[in-house]
Amino acid sequence: MELTLLGTAAPEGLPRPGCPCAGCAASVGAHVRAATAVLVDGALLLDATPGAGAGAARAGHAPSGIRYVLPARPEEGGQADVPLPGLPPASRLPAGQELATASGHRVRAVPVDVPGTGYAVTGPDGTRALYLPPGAAPADPAAAGPGGTEGADRTDPVAQRPYEVVLADVLGRPEALARLRAAGAIGPGTDVIAVHLDHDDPLGAELARRCTASGARAVPDGTTVLTGRPVPPPAVPRRTLVVGGTRSGKSLQAERRLETFPEVVYAATGGSRDGDHEWAHRVQLHRERRPARWRTVETSELLPLLAEEGPPLLVDCLAAWLADAMERTDAGDETAWLGGGQQKLRARSAELAAGVRAARRRVVLVSSEAGSGARPCTARERRYRDELGWLNAAVGGACEEVLLVVAGQVLALKG
Repeated sequence: MELTLLGTAAPEGLPRPGCPCAGCAASVGAHVRAATAVLVDGALLLDATPGAGAGAARAGHAPSGIRYVLPARPEEGGQADVPLPGLPPASRLPAGQELATASGHRVRAVPVDVPGTGYAVTGPDGTRALYLPPGAAPADPAAAGPGGTEGADRTDPVAQRPYEVVLADVLGRPEALARLRAAGAIGPGTDVIAVHLDHDDPLGAELARRCTASGARAVPDGTTVLTGRPVPPPAVPRRTLVVGGTRSGKSLQAERRLETFPEVVYAATGGSRDGDHEWAHRVQLHRERRPARWRTVETSELLPLLAEEGPPLLVDCLAAWLADAMERTDAGDETAWLGGGQQKLRARSAELAAGVRAARRRVVLVSSEAGSGARPCTARERRYRDELGWLNAAVGGACEEVLLVVAGQVLALKG
């Protein structure tokens, strides 16, 4: 099948008409995007947007060749179901029903968990694509996955394999990808394309990094995707270090790198700190933000976790790990520190960096940036600052990607 993306933005497009926000102000030139609509083999239009006919013409397809218009997103007053200029009347396929077209395509309406309709399309060549409306995840990921609807032929190898292409709101509903991966609908060879991009989403290099971390990609309007042609998978870095100052947003950015995975092990190194109510509040906020499907392990013993194979590992954070390690080496005692304590701590830090370098699972680590503030007042605090800088450098050298977060914005230092 040939899928032409006539637009890749949220329903109002980018920039949104009349919106004064920074995201819309920056959406100029190559960042301008029309509302998402997908033309399948020049004959089937998924999502009814006002400019779809003109978009098809710009992409080299005669609008007169479009035989079916299937709305996916809801519109106030049913505007998605009214005829579009020069196109056949839009007709929404009821959830769970199938349509066999004269062009040889089979379309199944996939129920989603928000108002709207998803569509699973099987082409005449047997390749399959899944399209989800903005802000949507399949209401039943198993039904959207291989085998699909009740009564489907479970012996049909075409129906049992992952989709060749998935077009979804990757940044707005990352858990949709996690559910589809868990259901087998997305496999290693699936080309996942981010659509419905909105003014709150990053632009340029950070958009590409966020999509790559999710095993997806963003493409310009007018891009044509061929379902039968293998696409090199995104080069997802195996090891990422995210550093930043206090309340910079570093933990949130680290979590975003793994939010489309069905399982994640979250290694919390800060401990419970009995009696510290402010710390308990911070921990609770982190827990509430994390997906329920993630498994939390409170530990400073990171080497066994790094050595294991399994789902991605998120370590938050190395600064707390170092504080624990310094307690174990009695860094507050001058005699112990000069009598071998520093060497022991450096050895532990080097061992941790070596574990990161050897890790076979996906690993994202969070740490605090050291040395940007005032000079610490005590020798112990200065030791901590210096050792954290050394640890960050050692772990950063072991990672393919190093990101610095400042005021919630991401700067790539490496990778």
